Amino acid sequence: MHLFLLLILQATAAFGQIDPAHCRYALGMEDGRIKDDDITASSQWYETTGPQYARLNREEGDGAWCPEGQMEPSDSQYLQVDLGKLTFLTVVGTQGRYARYSGNEFARAYHLNYSRDGLQWKSWRNRLGNTVMEGNKNAYTSVINDLHPPIITRYVRLIPVTRLSTTVCMRVELYGCPWEDGLISYSAPEGQLMMPPGYPIASLNDSTYDGAHERRRLLGGLGQLTDGVIGLDDFLLTRQYHVWPGYDYLGWRNDSLGSQGFVEMEFVFDRQRNFTSMKVHSNNMFPRGVKIFSSVSCWFKPRLIADWEAEPVAFKTVLDDRNPSARYVTVPLNRRTAKSLRCRFYFADVWMMFSEIFFQSEDTVLPTLMPLGSTSPAVKKDSTMSTTPMTAANPSASEPPDDGNTPILIGCLVTIILLLVVIIFLILWCQYVCKVLEKAPRRILDEEVTVRLSSCSDTIILQTPPVPPRSGHAPTGTANTDPHYERVFLLDPQYQNPAVLRNKLPELSQSAEASALLLSNPLYDLLLLTSCHMTSGWLRACGGGYAEPDVTQCTPHQCFHSNAPHYAETDIVRLQGVTGSNMYAVPALTVDSLTRKDISAAEFPRQQLIFREKLGEGQFGEVHLCEAEGLPEFLGEGSPLPDRDGRSVLVAVKQLRADATSQARNDFLKEIKIMSRLNDPNIIRLLCVCVSSDPLCMVTEYMENGDLNMFLSQREIESTLTHANNIPSVSLSDLLHMSVQISSGMKYLASLNFVHRDLATRNCLLDRRLTIKIADFGMSRNLYSSDYYRIQGRAVLPIRWMAWESILLGKFTTASDVWAFGVTLWEIFTLCKEQPYSLLSDEQVIENTGEFFRNQGRQIFLYGPPLCPPSLFELMMCCWSRDIPDRPTFEGLYEALRPHVNQ
Repeated sequence: MHLFLLLILQATAAFGQIDPAHCRYALGMEDGRIKDDDITASSQWYETTGPQYARLNREEGDGAWCPEGQMEPSDSQYLQVDLGKLTFLTVVGTQGRYARYSGNEFARAYHLNYSRDGLQWKSWRNRLGNTVMEGNKNAYTSVINDLHPPIITRYVRLIPVTRLSTTVCMRVELYGCPWEDGLISYSAPEGQLMMPPGYPIASLNDSTYDGAHERRRLLGGLGQLTDGVIGLDDFLLTRQYHVWPGYDYLGWRNDSLGSQGFVEMEFVFDRQRNFTSMKVHSNNMFPRGVKIFSSVSCWFKPRLIADWEAEPVAFKTVLDDRNPSARYVTVPLNRRTAKSLRCRFYFADVWMMFSEIFFQSEDTVLPTLMPLGSTSPAVKKDSTMSTTPMTAANPSASEPPDDGNTPILIGCLVTIILLLVVIIFLILWCQYVCKVLEKAPRRILDEEVTVRLSSCSDTIILQTPPVPPRSGHAPTGTANTDPHYERVFLLDPQYQNPAVLRNKLPELSQSAEASALLLSNPLYDLLLLTSCHMTSGWLRACGGGYAEPDVTQCTPHQCFHSNAPHYAETDIVRLQGVTGSNMYAVPALTVDSLTRKDISAAEFPRQQLIFREKLGEGQFGEVHLCEAEGLPEFLGEGSPLPDRDGRSVLVAVKQLRADATSQARNDFLKEIKIMSRLNDPNIIRLLCVCVSSDPLCMVTEYMENGDLNMFLSQREIESTLTHANNIPSVSLSDLLHMSVQISSGMKYLASLNFVHRDLATRNCLLDRRLTIKIADFGMSRNLYSSDYYRIQGRAVLPIRWMAWESILLGKFTTASDVWAFGVTLWEIFTLCKEQPYSLLSDEQVIENTGEFFRNQGRQIFLYGPPLCPPSLFELMMCCWSRDIPDRPTFEGLYEALRPHVNQ
C-alpha cells in the first residue's frame, strides 16, 4: 500500500521509451522549423547556393546547397544542421538540385557524422560497419535512408562522397523525434561471450556503441541500450536479420567480474534532472542461468565535477522463478537530483543481460530529498518509499526538533495522516465500484493483472476506463499489482511457430480441390497466427454469418467465402492497386471492355506537369507530387481548385509504367473510372488524365498542407504556452471540425456503396484552411511502411486500422470502414503522436482480432485520448463493436459529431 501511494504522489510528466519504427517525423528542414542560422556548411559556390537552401522539396535561391568548386574524391565538404536539442534520428532524406529543369547536380553517396555536444564528432555506420549511405540517382527524386541503427544527436553533418571529380548539390530532410530522456552517455563493462552446451555461441557485446573501448570497458558513448529495440524472451533470438545470436542484449557473467558480484554502470545526462525512476529491460531465462538483477544501488552526482553523494538509493528486486519472460524492472529513484548516476546491479544468477535502459524525470529540478538516517539497505528502501513525499517537512533523525516548532510538526503530521486516510478510503471505494460495475481487468496468462506494455505510461487496458498516452503526460489513477514490473503481452507459444500449427490442422474430408483453395488463399498465413488454436482449429463464416467453428458442417470454401451479402468480399492481395495506392472496392463495376474512350476526364498536356517528388510506388506504377502549370485555366469555370492567379498548383499524379501488364492497364483504367464518379468537397477528385500516349497518368488534387498525420504530429494542442512560444498548435474545435469533415466524406462514399478499405490520417489531406479531403495513396508511401503488414511479399494490410472480420475473413464493407474511422478519430485526438496499438507487435495485433472473434472479453481496445471528450470516446467504442450490426453508420456518425463543432 505504501508503494502504491508513493506512485500516486510521484506521478510525473515522464516520457516513455522511443520506438524507432514509429519515430519518423520530419524535424523541420522543409517546413522551416529549423532556422537558416542553424544550417551551416564548410563552403558554398554562390550566395544563392548557400546552406540555407538545402531544404527538401524547396527551391529557393538556386535550388539547393552546393559546395564550392568541383568535388574531388579526397574532399571533405559538409552540410551541418543544428537540431537545437538532443534528437532520436531515424531517417535521412536527400535530393539534388533541380531548380525547375535548370539544375542537374546531386550526390550519389554521402557519409553521416554526428555530435551530441558540437565538439566530439562520430561517424555513423550501419550494423555491418558500412559508413557510406546511398544518395540520389537524379536531381528531383528524394531518397529516404533508414538509419539502422538510429542515433541520438543534436548536430548532423552530411558529407558528399564522389568517385570522380564532379559538382554536387544537396537538399535534405531529417526525420526522428525529441530525445527527452536526456542521456548522453553510459559506461559499462564490455559484453561477453556465452557458450552454452548444445546452443549457438551468443555474443552479448554492445555492437553499436559509439564511445571508446578501453581496458574492457565502454566509455563515453551510447549504443544498444538506448536504440529502442527490446530483446526477446529467448536471448538467442534477435529482431534483426543477418546478425548473431545474442545481438539484442548486453550481458555479463558473474565470475568474469571478479568477486564483486555486480555490474557497475555510469550514466551522464545533458543537464541536471530530478529523477523519479529508472526502467531496465532485463532477460529472465532462468533455465539457462539468466536472471534479472537481485538488487541495485544508485549514487548521484549533482555536477560532473562534484563528488558522489554518500547516500545511495537501494532497491531490492522481487525475483520471479515461474515466468522466464524478459521484462522491464522499474527502480524508484525518489526524486533525487543529479546530472550523473552510478548504479551497481547485483547478480541473482550466473548471467545478467540488459537490452534497454531509460530514465524518467520531472521537468522541474528540485533539491535532492535525502533518505532519513543510516540504516541497512533493505530498511533504507522501505523507509524511503514510505516517507519520501513528506521528508521535506521532517527534521533530521539526528537533530531533535526545537521545542517551539513541536506544535507545528504535530499539526503537519496529523494533517498528513488524515490525507492518507482519505486517500486509502478513496482507493477502497474505487475498488468496490469497479467490482460492482465488473470493470476490473480480466485474467491474462493465469494472473489478474493490468496489461502494461513496454513503456511506463503506455498502458493498454482490457475493458477499463481510458488512460493517458505515453509522451509528455503524467500517468493518473492506474497502477499495476506489482508496479516494478511492466509485463510484455506474451503470445501463446503456438503463435511463434507456424510450422507447429500446420501439423495441428485437422484432417480434411473434403475434396483435394477444396483443400487447395484453402492453402492458396493469402489469408492462410494470417489464420495460422490467429485462429488455429481455437477449439476446433478452424475459423469459419458459415451460413452468411459469423459462427463458432463447426468442422462437420463447414467446408474450407465456406471458411473464406460465406453467403453473406458483402459485395466487397475480395481477393485481399488486390487491396493495393497497380500504382501502389489503395483501390476502392465498388459494387457492380464491369471493366472487362473498358477503354480510353470510356474515360470522361479531359486530356491534360503532359509537358505541363513538373515532377517534384515521388510519393510512392507499386508493382506497376508510381505516385508523384507534381506542379501543374495552367491547370485552373485548363479546367475552366467550376474548377475545384483555388484561384492561384496563374501560378502552378500541386497535384498528385498516378503514373502507370510502360511495361505494365494488360491486366494492370485495365485495372488502371478501372481506377480512373472509379475516381471520375467521385464529386464531394471532402473527397480527393480526379482532375484530368494523360492517356493519349504512354505512360498512362491520372491527375488528382493534392493539398498544400500535406497529409493529416504529418500535420498533427508536428503540432501541440492550443494553449497560452503555445501562443507565447510561437509553437505550431491546433485547437480542440479544429480537431472536431476535421472529424466532422472525414465523417461527411465517408458518408458520401457509403452512399455510393464505395468501400475505402484504408481510412487513416495518412490518407486525409488538408489545405491551409484545414479543409479535409480523403485520399487513397498513403499505402504507397515509404514514410508509412511501418503502418502496413506484408503477407509473404504479396500484399500489404493496414491491420492496426482494420476490423477483425477484414483481417480474419477478408471482408471489407462500410462497417469495416466505420471501424477504421474510429481508429482515425483516435489518431486525431492523440495528435498522431503514436501508432495505434503501438506497444503490440503485428502478430499480437492479429492475435487480438482473434479475441474479438471469440468474444470472451479478452480483446484489447485503444485507450481514451486525454483530449477526447467522453461522449466522443463512447462513439469510438461503438465503431469498434464486435458485432457488425451494432456499429453506427457514417450518416449517424456525421449527425452525432456535427453538434460537437457547434458547441
